[in-house]
Amino acid sequence: MQFKKKYVAISLLASTIAVAVAALPPSVQEFKNLKVLPKNISSKDLSRIMIDDFEDGLGVSCGFCHAEEKDSHRLDYASDAKPEKKIARLMMQMTMGINKKYFNLKHPLIGDSTLVIGCSTCHKGQPHPGDLEEQ
Repeated sequence: MQFKKKYVAISLLASTIAVAVAALPPSVQEFKNLKVLPKNISSKDLSRIMIDDFEDGLGVSCGFCHAEEKDSHRLDYASDAKPEKKIARLMMQMTMGINKKYFNLKHPLIGDSTLVIGCSTCHKGQPHPGDLEEQ
């Protein structure tokens, strides 16, 4: 009988902990220097935007917009040293503005599947839309 009480108590405690952990919000990494993208964006969503929208849409890698750290070959994602990063922010704002004004999207967000106009609309896999040959 004593063993059964301990088993029930341990089971209840484990269930309570499991429910409490499941109720916690998913962890969100704080990224530095986000000015257009949401400050509470998840690393999964940020990676998807960077890869699907920027890398695929412009045919570039991370180093196109992000500067290298001094004395290192690692990228400093928070740095604003490269002008391409400022241009990317302006392009994101322009894209969201076009989607809102001309396609009546109430709250357009970069990376949202409801966007009508995105990076690849104009860039078509090229860093500069003007790089496209006349067809």
